[in-house]
Amino acid sequence: MDLPELLVAFLAGVLQGILEWLPVSSQGNLSLFLTAVGTAPEIAVQLSLFLQVGTTVSAALYYRSDIAAALADAPKWRPRSAFERPTAELSFVVLATAMTGLVGVPLYATVLDAASELAGGAFVALIGALLVLTGLFQQTSESVGLGERDLPNWLDAVIVGALQGLAVLPGVSRSGTTASGLLVRGHDGASAFRLSFLMSIPAGLGAAALTMADAGGLPGVSPDSAVVALLASVVVGYAAIDALLRIVERVPFWAVCYGLGGLAILGGALATVV
Repeated sequence: MDLPELLVAFLAGVLQGILEWLPVSSQGNLSLFLTAVGTAPEIAVQLSLFLQVGTTVSAALYYRSDIAAALADAPKWRPRSAFERPTAELSFVVLATAMTGLVGVPLYATVLDAASELAGGAFVALIGALLVLTGLFQQTSESVGLGERDLPNWLDAVIVGALQGLAVLPGVSRSGTTASGLLVRGHDGASAFRLSFLMSIPAGLGAAALTMADAGGLPGVSPDSAVVALLASVVVGYAAIDALLRIVERVPFWAVCYGLGGLAILGGALATVV
């Protein structure tokens, strides 16, 4: 393993740690970065999904007290009161995770097939278009919110879990679509991001497991580079969660989606022409 490869792994981990929690696509932008340094599109998609392990660990560490409380309350779960205190958030995460699997697993194979067929410029332009759509969805959600609600319910879990499954598409922001879906459903910004982060934990582990099973091990990386990338994503991801929750109501992240998406479309178009 030479220094450039380790440097690429480190930078990929840093990008994952920052972008996973922003309403821009960590998978899409990581795919852009990895393809720019010579990674095949199909491998880039697999690596961007695998690196979610690092930010999953970040979220689990940051919300360790919430997770411990939910597990302690699990014996109190009853079907009729599943979405009432104290088991509402646990029920939400479990049902949302099931919906994510139903939507995301079949879509995963389609994504890999499409990625393997797309040459550099077309792949970049596709990611840009999906980023712009994510920004449009998020901006719309801010204007059609349905009023503030306290606890998530089963319909929140079904809708937002399905949206999380769609985030297997490179360019679709997992945190952006899930947080926006919760905003549309009436949750305030802080609550929407908190629930989005919590539901990312089982989804991230599942995505990584699916990727490794499909690739037959680490997807196109050595153990050394995988460790470097994962450690970077854990440390940076933990700091990014804390920072984001402090500014979540002050920054229009949909504008970032528009900017990155527009640049990606332009860059992809130019690459195709050239």
